[in-house]
Amino acid sequence: MNLIKLENINKQFENHKVLDNINVEFLPKNTTVLVGPSGAGKSTLLRSLNLLERPESGKYLINGLTINFGKVLTNKTILHIRRETGMVFQNYNLFPHLSVIDNLTEGPVQVLKQKKYDAENEALQLLTKVGLEEKAHFYPNALSGGQQQRVAIARSLAMHPSYILLDEPTSALDPESELGVLKILLQLSREGQSLIIITHNMEFAKAVADKIVFLEDGKILFDGDPKIFFNRPNGRITDFLSAMTFNSKQYEK
Repeated sequence: MNLIKLENINKQFENHKVLDNINVEFLPKNTTVLVGPSGAGKSTLLRSLNLLERPESGKYLINGLTINFGKVLTNKTILHIRRETGMVFQNYNLFPHLSVIDNLTEGPVQVLKQKKYDAENEALQLLTKVGLEEKAHFYPNALSGGQQQRVAIARSLAMHPSYILLDEPTSALDPESELGVLKILLQLSREGQSLIIITHNMEFAKAVADKIVFLEDGKILFDGDPKIFFNRPNGRITDFLSAMTFNSKQYEK
């Protein structure tokens, strides 16, 4: 089975333990949502899956490959992992000097060695999928934030990763733009694309997640069924969900 599994993962910044003996699995064709308070270790965990962060110890298993973080990683291994795990950032990270379609074809042509014609055809299909086919020859600075994030998602899909990793992909967007991006992610989830998403939008998490992983202080405090999570199985999760939900009765005059 093509899955991601982390065993006994530890990561420390100076004297602060950001990931504390993390053990977790991410199943293929599933959407896992990472939630928790700020500073919980969510982004560090997600970035470790793409090797943008390197834990000091532990094992990383992905699609039959095992990495021991206590050993030196070769460039070949790093490139392999990054092809398996497409990263979508908060701030889009598009190449500003390339048109939208060139942003989508750069990786497939240079890394996957696709023919330019084939890469462009697929790029147009992906832009249609995210509702931006008419923007193919625009440059990123001519697009709204929501449009840029949709291009970033399409660019990730163009590389055919096993998993797409999304670090709060709508945090910089206005509510209308956020909704457009979330609808695309929900569609991808329903199509069976393997997704691992950090979000503070609990309604979206409830709609999209096959599994919820709740982190705090670098530790996993919940790993399981979203229905159980949103039924508030303990006091800490109750407090977290209450803090994430605006209750108008609390502010009545």
